[in-house]
Amino acid sequence: MPTADWLRAVYDRMRSHFGPQHWWPAETPFEVMVGAILTQNTAWKNVERALANLKGAGVMSLAALSELPTALLAEYIRPAGYYNIKAGRLHNLLHRITDQYGDDLQAFLGQPLPQLREQLLAIKGIGRETADSILLYGAGLPIFVVDAYTHRILLRHQVIDEDCGYEAIQELFMDNLDCDAQLYNEYHALLVRVGNGYCKKKNPLCAACPLQGM
Repeated sequence: MPTADWLRAVYDRMRSHFGPQHWWPAETPFEVMVGAILTQNTAWKNVERALANLKGAGVMSLAALSELPTALLAEYIRPAGYYNIKAGRLHNLLHRITDQYGDDLQAFLGQPLPQLREQLLAIKGIGRETADSILLYGAGLPIFVVDAYTHRILLRHQVIDEDCGYEAIQELFMDNLDCDAQLYNEYHALLVRVGNGYCKKKNPLCAACPLQGM
């Protein structure tokens, strides 16, 4: 089966099994950005607790978080783990925005995709997955987010080799699917559901997996 047909069949199978995912769960693009950093190396339930702390303290805004002492920010986001590191990364991002755009987050996120991606990747602590999550889910730009689940699922279905890198996997999707932010959004969210629930790193549940036999 051609790659494009296979990818579309996988999407249809997952969508039929799980239904719409409504991801990313956030009230604003700013909350997406914060969550994208907090979710590094941790489960989303921990991110939700950290976000609840920030909202409860009344500091969930660009101005408030950027002015918050880093040590205090770290305490608020402690449930997300690696809280000192993540507090520093959040401030790296927020200070870059405020230095260049003041409190105009829309101007920052409204840049062309290549330019915005380059700026995000230049910020210490923001890698490709985090940057692309902000681009796709925060700015609504059409770029495919690749994570460990994506790599694992494609590898086990013998679509890629073990050493296939981020850009190559991203190009695989973007070269074979329509350039559609909503499609990329839903596809990535569905792969996370499969990876988290079935295509586990150890003891995968292959027989019960909705992608079994594909």
